[in-house]
Amino acid sequence: MNNTYLRIAVCFVFALVGACGSSKPAPPPKALPAPDVGLIPMPLDISGGNGVFRLAANTDVVYSGEGAAGAAGFFVEIANQQKLVALSKPKEGTGGASSIAFVLGGDQPPEGYSLEVSGDRIVITASTPSGLFYGAVTLWQIITAKPLQGVSIGVPAVRIVDAPRFKWRGLMLDSARHYQSPEYVRQFIDWMALHKLNVLHWHLTDDQAWRLEIKKYPRLTSVGAWRVPAGAAARADIDTKTGKPRVYGGFYTQDQVREIVAYAQSRHVTVVPEIEMPGHATAAVVAYPRLGVTDNPPKTVPEEWGIFPTLFNVEESTFVFLEDVLTEVMQLFPGTYIHVGGDEALKDEWHASPRVQARMKEFGVKDEHALQSYFIQRMEKFLSSKGRKLIGWDEILEGGLPPNATVMSWRGIEGAITAAKAGHDTVLSPAPDLYLDHWQSPGDTSPGRSNTLSLKDVYLFNPEPESIAPEQRKHILGLQGNLWAEMMRSEERVTYMAYPRAAALAEVAWSPVKRINWDNFQLRLEKQLVRYTALGITYARETPISPGPRRRVSHDLEQCGDGYLLSLEDDSPREGERATFLVNITDPCWVWRGVDLTGVGSIRAVVGQIPFNFQIGKDAANIPLHKPRSRDGELEIRLDDCNSAPIASASLTPAVANQGLTPLPPILIDKKPGKHDLCFRFTRAKIDPIWVIGRIELSE
Repeated sequence: MNNTYLRIAVCFVFALVGACGSSKPAPPPKALPAPDVGLIPMPLDISGGNGVFRLAANTDVVYSGEGAAGAAGFFVEIANQQKLVALSKPKEGTGGASSIAFVLGGDQPPEGYSLEVSGDRIVITASTPSGLFYGAVTLWQIITAKPLQGVSIGVPAVRIVDAPRFKWRGLMLDSARHYQSPEYVRQFIDWMALHKLNVLHWHLTDDQAWRLEIKKYPRLTSVGAWRVPAGAAARADIDTKTGKPRVYGGFYTQDQVREIVAYAQSRHVTVVPEIEMPGHATAAVVAYPRLGVTDNPPKTVPEEWGIFPTLFNVEESTFVFLEDVLTEVMQLFPGTYIHVGGDEALKDEWHASPRVQARMKEFGVKDEHALQSYFIQRMEKFLSSKGRKLIGWDEILEGGLPPNATVMSWRGIEGAITAAKAGHDTVLSPAPDLYLDHWQSPGDTSPGRSNTLSLKDVYLFNPEPESIAPEQRKHILGLQGNLWAEMMRSEERVTYMAYPRAAALAEVAWSPVKRINWDNFQLRLEKQLVRYTALGITYARETPISPGPRRRVSHDLEQCGDGYLLSLEDDSPREGERATFLVNITDPCWVWRGVDLTGVGSIRAVVGQIPFNFQIGKDAANIPLHKPRSRDGELEIRLDDCNSAPIASASLTPAVANQGLTPLPPILIDKKPGKHDLCFRFTRAKIDPIWVIGRIELSE
């Protein structure tokens, strides 16, 4: 064979593998589409592959690298808890075929990870234990995307490279207004971790309670953690041991807190405690009256909601008290940040106090806003001296911000804009955008703020608005949803209000902008909701409004006027489900628009009464009472105009002594053909209690 033929033959052979002469290299294989596994939050990058890994009871779970055992153990724990497969305890090593390996050591960013599933192995790699943990969370989501297939789970081939958008991805749990058990707090942390949320802002003190044990000041919890709930039902609930109304509350011992904090650390959740100052201080002042400003401080822990005038005074002894408290707080919570509140501190007491005014001169401050700045700066210096950072609500900007303070912006995003411009870090937690005590849909009838914050609203929140310049966005640590608990009496209600909106928050906080897609999120959410059911998460679904033609509850009726429109629970029974009512507390009045009254000769009303337990300042003086014609008052019905003369009324006497819902006798009306507006309003001599509509029915 001559050289020409030899070259042709060799070229032919090499051509089969694409390596002859001037032939171009074969293009890389095209990435396959990602499998439909319903991941939330959506990863930075995801692509599919060929093959399926069979996860079964004999699958080895292994780990390598210092700190890798935790993620491997968590994955086995949650897989076994949900009875997916019965996996054995993880073993140290590199593993082989048919294994799941957690490998600590790589060049991923903090909290980032890579996950690769092939037909014979699963490998998760990260440079930090938190990244490895989040890889375990993603793998758990993948294996729960489809039901068991016989005795194994088919895990589709996939490659994921992932890292979070923001480092602060939080939820605030309000345990001051209503106490949640330590068991629930740990469960709440578990659910956060499964969404890659990593900051639990724990609201532990407020006007209505002090929930954290402080060894040096035991009355903070022996007195400050308990109150008599609002309303006649609570006042009538006598404790046989004391002969007084039964108190409600609870607190967390320091041992319980240490356990919760350690548990959170195992789930890579940092707990940030909040100790309110200088306002929201009533429970502390009731426990230790010397901390207050006035000569006649409050004597009992209040049961009302709203903004109280009670402030800490500015004596040296009070600053010593707060430093003592924060010293014990820092011993319990090892994280960088301590939240000091700083919000809604009405300055009336300071302004009216000669002693406080004298102290202002000593400090060299010009007004009460500057005094709050002095107060916060003093706390910031103390925390900084201990290696910690102060964070507070955006009111801490007023009068001047401490040099190392971080601002949590809740009154919109203006506080974040101001803080970022001044070179301060900030967390976005604006109302109403991320306030999860609002209804999720207008058809909801559960307790809560009645204006709607839908799942879509949360998902489309923009944490990097144009009003914050690109060069200042480095100061945005992240975002947080707040669960204010005034109207979340039970743990089940907290869960219901948090989910699934927490999933939307988690995706906005974790996923890159290119992955934010509302339509796609809705598709993935369906698999997440199946996971919620398995986890025992009672979540909210958007509820359409569908009232009957002849029957309405208060939530189906239009409210009169503007004001404080709330969906409120009844004050009884002590335990279990309670009736709820939609009411404008500053003008209790309901309108049934365009009702066909043809043939209607009577109206049946079911009414209730709830306590007026709201601190709303001067607005309370403007609440119309509508003078009653009898001692107990009446329900009045008007036609077409709420200011017209009543067409009918019913005495409230049958309902006065009843703590629950009361059906009133049928109210007869003259038959009015055609469509009309019906207006329902109560007469009363005082604002407490609030009479409310439970149900209205029309009869012939």
